[in-house]
Amino acid sequence: MASSPGKMKMYMLTHLPMAFLAGLRVTEIDNTRAAVSVPFKFLNKNPFRSMYFAVLSMAAELSSGILALALVYEAEKPVSMLVLNMKAGFLKKARTKIVFTCNDGENIYAAIAKSIETGEGQTVEVRSSGIDANGGNSRRIQLYLDI
Repeated sequence: MASSPGKMKMYMLTHLPMAFLAGLRVTEIDNTRAAVSVPFKFLNKNPFRSMYFAVLSMAAELSSGILALALVYEAEKPVSMLVLNMKAGFLKKARTKIVFTCNDGENIYAAIAKSIETGEGQTVEVRSSGIDANGGNSRRIQLYLDI
């Protein structure tokens, strides 16, 4: 579903309407990595002429969440997931399109496998880094998923 732009738009419209309105797009996804872009546009802009923190947080969380959701969907037994904590820091103002990338698919998969094996919840720390259109880090965010 995530690799089909039309299906992903429908999913976001019905399940993540704010992400749809903000213009989030899944630009890349496989079992190890996912990337989500967010445009700098009127709805996403704050009075300081940069992107709202909430919009950046949505994009960062979606880059790791869509990866976890895809791996949970493929799991042999039902597994639930929950974001427990989030730490974020700005390195500079976000004034262009930002692409958040999460490369922790293998760690998420290992946590899912261990959860299925032991029958207990597992915690995995994943990182999503945002890069602006100029190639500079605009924001780094860490998300903790309890899977």
